[in-house]
Amino acid sequence: MGIQASERKKYNFNSDWLLKIGDMERAESPKYADGDWEKVTLPHAFNEDEAFRVNIKDLTDTIVWYRKHFRLPAEAKGRKVFIEFEGARQGIDLYVNGKLVGQHENGVMAFGFDLTPYIHSGENVIAARIDNDWDYAERSTGVKYQWSDRNFNANYGGLPKNVWLHVTGKVYQTLPLYSNLKTTGVYVYAEDIRVQSRKAVVHAESEVKNETKKAQTVGYEVELLDRDGKLVKRFSGKEQTVPAGGTAILSAEAEVGGLHFWSWGYGYLYTVKTALVIDGKKTDEVVTRTGFRKTRFAEGKVWLNDRVIQLKGFAQRTSNEWPAVGMSVPAWLSDYSNGLMVEGNANLVRWMHVTPWKQDVESCDRVGLIQAMPAGDAEKDCTGVRWEQRKAVMRDAIIYNRNNPSILFYECGNESISREHMLEMKAIRDRYDYHGGRAIGSREMLDIRDAEYGGEMLYINKSAHHPMWAMEYCRDEGLRKYWDNYSYPFHKDGEGNTAYHSAATGKTQKHADASVYNRNQDSFAVENVIRWFDYWRERPGTGRRVSSGGAKIIFSDTNTHFRGVENYRRSGDTDPMRIPKDSYYAHQVMWDGWVDTEQPRIHIVGHWNYDAGTVKPVYVVSNTDSVALLVNGKAVEGVHRDYHFLFTADSVAFEAGTLEAIGYNEGKEAVRTRLETAGEPTAIKLAAIQNPDGWKADGADLALVQVEVVDAQGRRCPLANDLIHFTLDGPAEWRGGIAQGPDNYILSEDLPVECGVNRVLLRSHTRSAHTRSGRIVLKAEAKGLQPAELVLSTESIEVENGLSTYIPGDCLAGRLTRGETPDTPSYRDRAVDVAVLSARAGAHTEKAGNSFDDNELSEWRNDGKASTAWITYRLERIARIDEVCLKLTGWRMRSYPLEIYAEDTLVWSGETDKSLGYVHLNVKPVPASEITIRLKGSSKEDDAFGQIVEVAAPVANELDLFKAKGGAETGHELRIVEIEFKEHLNR
Repeated sequence: MGIQASERKKYNFNSDWLLKIGDMERAESPKYADGDWEKVTLPHAFNEDEAFRVNIKDLTDTIVWYRKHFRLPAEAKGRKVFIEFEGARQGIDLYVNGKLVGQHENGVMAFGFDLTPYIHSGENVIAARIDNDWDYAERSTGVKYQWSDRNFNANYGGLPKNVWLHVTGKVYQTLPLYSNLKTTGVYVYAEDIRVQSRKAVVHAESEVKNETKKAQTVGYEVELLDRDGKLVKRFSGKEQTVPAGGTAILSAEAEVGGLHFWSWGYGYLYTVKTALVIDGKKTDEVVTRTGFRKTRFAEGKVWLNDRVIQLKGFAQRTSNEWPAVGMSVPAWLSDYSNGLMVEGNANLVRWMHVTPWKQDVESCDRVGLIQAMPAGDAEKDCTGVRWEQRKAVMRDAIIYNRNNPSILFYECGNESISREHMLEMKAIRDRYDYHGGRAIGSREMLDIRDAEYGGEMLYINKSAHHPMWAMEYCRDEGLRKYWDNYSYPFHKDGEGNTAYHSAATGKTQKHADASVYNRNQDSFAVENVIRWFDYWRERPGTGRRVSSGGAKIIFSDTNTHFRGVENYRRSGDTDPMRIPKDSYYAHQVMWDGWVDTEQPRIHIVGHWNYDAGTVKPVYVVSNTDSVALLVNGKAVEGVHRDYHFLFTADSVAFEAGTLEAIGYNEGKEAVRTRLETAGEPTAIKLAAIQNPDGWKADGADLALVQVEVVDAQGRRCPLANDLIHFTLDGPAEWRGGIAQGPDNYILSEDLPVECGVNRVLLRSHTRSAHTRSGRIVLKAEAKGLQPAELVLSTESIEVENGLSTYIPGDCLAGRLTRGETPDTPSYRDRAVDVAVLSARAGAHTEKAGNSFDDNELSEWRNDGKASTAWITYRLERIARIDEVCLKLTGWRMRSYPLEIYAEDTLVWSGETDKSLGYVHLNVKPVPASEITIRLKGSSKEDDAFGQIVEVAAPVANELDLFKAKGGAETGHELRIVEIEFKEHLNR
């Protein structure tokens, strides 16, 4: 573990920490008696036991201390020593050998300190006093951080992220840690990217510091290695003289051929080694793992490697947490969780409110998942100190994460920000990541063209300019335990839940009215299908103005803002243990492909184990043209199509055996799937999901174990809810799982399966508490079932004097499951827009252009009189318009009785549907150069989407009816936000 004279070393600094809850006097002193403190391995939140056990608002917030005794190798004497924290929650005071090194307070971003003046030979003691008070305020200003919010930013306190130690020479490449150190590190990017010929100009630059007493002439050498470690290119930059105590930027670039470009589901990563050369000798080599890809953001679309991609994915809480461990999971488990999104055909994760920790950022690189990276915010813009805090976090996050290819979007706010603030954020991006190929924007930003993307929370937006995608949609909730109203536990759609007492908080959770959101799995999957249809219908290829997709809230159930009796959010496609719900498979079907679906897929919602005589609807999600349903080989009559992807048979009589669905394209079978009736439960089955590099005995690595109740043929029993008793033996710690019940069964060794399956977590012992690795036995038993036993083992890692060279993420390879970006088009054009040249209207003709200006915050409206409720559009050419697409003010709550004329011919008459954005009217195609829209009666109002219940709903959009007041009471108000006239191709 020694260091060569010119070698730079990065150490894993996670082991052998000591933890004590409370604010002890003199705990920073090296002589403080800490023999009775809890021994932990980082990452480790001090309140991890509470994750999913208590309401987010009840997570313990207090002062805690972490201490660590360590020694540096003798070779480190006279060298620079830096510590890198991937984050601390919330405010940290750091001491080394009793002296205050510094503090960090924002609770989000990585930060570092120069420990060189405080380190000595022999034993050193590092101590961290951390305050995770929900109301923690910046000391210099007394202002609370906007993102320390009890609704969404789970307060896993202390040191819940990784810590690293860096030892360098005195002429060195800096770390990308701007706060405290004020340094920017290494920046690697590609320009002049030619995807077809697989070429690009690769550029590397490093900020270099000279902390010797004389000027140094420094050269710069770059090596580019492929994923197998093979040298691809070696190139050098010009020598520079760096003055004593000074800083310089060294850089080099070269054209590289034969490149593999990072893509969705194709986590191809290169290793870039940047080294300084002094007196002809290579020194201070920094290793950067990165990838190269080409992006473009224009015409309402997003291009990745010259191919249009519609964004399909999740708005996920940045905590991305697990029961009883919070966010502090090993790197491989981050890959497992984030990789499940890609396997479900998601291509995007929009982290919410605060910057994700580095482990999740790097994980998305490896699994091939596009990221939208926020900085820090709440639900609104802000001013003064709070805005300066937000800018500082954005600056730090960009510098820290700019080499991660999966980040395509920088998000400046979870609500619209002002144009002036947008320009300030763009200036930060341009200063630190001008070449990164990333769009910067914010939620909403519908009319601020300085933003490079935007989109609302609940509604559908389209654009012919900067891309618009939904930041959060489909906010319903559904516990994985509830199949439907026809099988145990017979959860009728929308029912509340049984009250129970929580020993953790001493409070009784009351029965709740859940009628507007609390789904069972049947209806939850159906609702997700319906909601995605709104975005799929506006995809690229459907005209000039398109939607770039959407992010559903959320991927995995989260210990944050919730609306039911359970004390956590249940909107996920998976439960907290990442067990898929039916909606996961529904999205997998719908999201296949970059824009248009590419591979036929099909999924039957639910199970096929019911009581004799049960008759129920059966739902099939398929991306094929048609679907046939068979029970024991006999065709089911009356299968009909809803919302393009949803096929329904309204009344299917249960017969034990098989339920089969067959998808057809152009009359030919394309895909099929089946469900089988399971027999009586007979046994327990255990299976491990673990680190592909072996389960490490480091006190932090976890094993995920799945438990199932199966029949005699080994088939999962979907109605089983047996209480399983677990017994663990060996050098591992029980962290358990989650299920509905008192305290959510957190840390309980008795855990029920739900729908026949559950999962538990086991954590390896810490070396400092248990000196051995070895054999671990997990036993599971339940009344009336054959028990199961699973034997696992852990592997020791070398830790010497508190330091290790084992870096958990380094052993994880990028996943190439989807292959490289196809060179074929991702969609075919289905319609063309016929542009509007001008318009005249019954009133306010001067504002008629607002209805076709590609701005969803402007509108045309008449004066509320029946005689003026018309508008006539002059088209750029004579056209056979067959579809009129409209966004009508008050779209969620108001239907408009309209007549549409092509010249003098009536081509459509009826009432418009209520929607979450646009309505599509299929009109009779008649050659015409003018189209007239006329109100033919009184509009009607009621909320067609009552299930959307959110804090922000009343102000979710300036032109929804919540703000669309005035004139509505007359019933003769016609208001148009945007209108499009389309001719379909090959209809």
